[in-house]
Amino acid sequence: PPRSTLFPYTTLFRSEEETELRINSQKLYKFIEEELDEREKEIICKRYGIRDGRGYVCEAMTQREIAKQLKISRSYISRIEKKALEKLRKRFDKG
Repeated sequence: PPRSTLFPYTTLFRSEEETELRINSQKLYKFIEEELDEREKEIICKRYGIRDGRGYVCEAMTQREIAKQLKISRSYISRIEKKALEKLRKRFDKG
């Protein structure tokens, strides 16, 4: 079956609600790629279990786990995450 480059499981969605979820997921991955810098992308993808902004799901990590992996403070992870989420919210509001 054909696969989207943004979400590999598009053929599994059937209901209207699932279709809307797929569309919003695709927007999210697109916005992550367009709006966030590399550090923000890395943190958001690790924090929420998104790999490479392409919809491949991996296990989400805590801020503490990410901080340890990247060798920076948990509070810095928190600030970057907050800034990145705000950018994404603004982008979603614009459409």
